[in-house]
Amino acid sequence: MASADTPSGALVLLQELTSSSSHFKQGASLRVTGKLQEYNVETAIAVIADGGATLAIDTQHLRLNLRVGSLYQFIGELSIQPNNDGILKARVGRNVDGMDLNLYQQSLKLLRQFQSDQISHFEQFQ
Repeated sequence: MASADTPSGALVLLQELTSSSSHFKQGASLRVTGKLQEYNVETAIAVIADGGATLAIDTQHLRLNLRVGSLYQFIGELSIQPNNDGILKARVGRNVDGMDLNLYQQSLKLLRQFQSDQISHFEQFQ
C-alpha cells in the first residue's frame, strides 16, 4: 500500500516539460506519456518521445518488459542533472499501446480548463 506521503504524479505533456516550466523542479512528482525511442538494459535508462520532445526515464525499480516503438506512461520524481537535463526516476510504469495520444492531449486540456473553471467558481464565493 502506498504511503499517504507519496504525491500523485501531475499530468504533464513532454512538450511542456522545459526548464521554464513550473513542473521542471527537483523532486517534482510527474506522470508522463510517450513512445519508447530507446532503452539501455545495462543502465535501465529509457527515452520516451512525444511531439518532438524527449525525456529520459530511470526504470531500475520497475519490472516491465520495454519494447521500442510502444507507448508507455510513467509516474515518478524528476531529477535535474548538472547539465540541466531532467530524468524521471520512475516508480510506476505501464504499457499504454492503443491509447490515442491526440485524444489524450485534448482530454488533458479539457480537464485543465474544467479545474480552472472550478477554482474560479470557488473563489467567487469566498
